[in-house]
Amino acid sequence: MGAAQRLAELGLSLPAVAAPVAAYVPAVRSGRYVHTSGQLPFVDGTLPATGKVGADVGPDEAAALARTAAINALAAVAALVEREGGPAGADALDRVVRVVKVVGFVASDPSFTAQPAVINGASLLLHDVLGEAGVHARSAVGVAVLPLDSPVEVEIVVELAD
Repeated sequence: MGAAQRLAELGLSLPAVAAPVAAYVPAVRSGRYVHTSGQLPFVDGTLPATGKVGADVGPDEAAALARTAAINALAAVAALVEREGGPAGADALDRVVRVVKVVGFVASDPSFTAQPAVINGASLLLHDVLGEAGVHARSAVGVAVLPLDSPVEVEIVVELAD
């Protein structure tokens, strides 16, 4: 089953790639690897929540936001593959051989220590969409603040087939 079908079964679709908020691009390719910039959980151009996890945002809501950020990261990968002449839309994700690494940042209240549970929202989404290719190494890091007061940010590195 391809990524497009898995997304459809999950009731999801790839969003448009968010425009960068500074001097960078959403994703770059080096050899077989695509590195995404940190992706915020934008939905239709806005953040559905802001603030610190453990104070302003609950852990379950933050995990859902991490899931959204991961979808946005997949959209950045798919857009890059399409720009390079590969398949369009979610079909581009069938070129992903492996999600190599996920780095998740959680804007945390000082007493909040469940960052791995929050970033698990992103990890589970990647597995749900890409199957075994979505299994990855990961870091989950608590930080004081993220851009635009986002509760989470996710970046991924994927390996593409030749």
